[in-house]
Amino acid sequence: MNDKLNNATQFVEILMECFVKKGQICVDATAGNGKDTLTLANFVGDSGLVYSFDIQKEAIKNTEELLLQKKIRHRVELIPNSHVDIQEFITRKIDFVVYNLGYLPGGDKSIRTDAGTTIESIKNTLEIMAPGAIMLITAYRGHEGGLLEYESVKGITEELDQKKYNVFEFTFINQKNNPPVTIGVEVRGGKTWQR
Repeated sequence: MNDKLNNATQFVEILMECFVKKGQICVDATAGNGKDTLTLANFVGDSGLVYSFDIQKEAIKNTEELLLQKKIRHRVELIPNSHVDIQEFITRKIDFVVYNLGYLPGGDKSIRTDAGTTIESIKNTLEIMAPGAIMLITAYRGHEGGLLEYESVKGITEELDQKKYNVFEFTFINQKNNPPVTIGVEVRGGKTWQR
């Protein structure tokens, strides 16, 4: 039997599988090598759309190649721009958004997300999330600047009004070396989820 929860990535994938539906509008705020974009695109189907942001040309190229290989490029709008500018590219309400903070795996580690732009992006994104929408932010605390970014994200999200948002945190409490942490925000007002 395979382990189901070895890392934050698996946790995020489980939540995507539970909550992303066909026809929805989703955002991958940090395209990276395209894994989250691909997962979202598979779940939204041909009637949905995924917006995928990244400032690095290499990340956009890697993501596009993956989508073409899987023959679902048409389900994704690739945006070679900062996720801070989300409202310039998306004018409708979104249902699900994922952030995978840090640097491009296999890329230049000096180019990474930072606390200031991440916080600004989160604020901008919250404004266009539909009732019941979910935001997942995975922060990697082990690299330079990672702990500060995590603390900044936690600081802003834990202050969100509990009447408007449900906020949670997922982390492994028995793993060493600052394992990644996923912070989630759900916009209240959607239909209560049931099995």
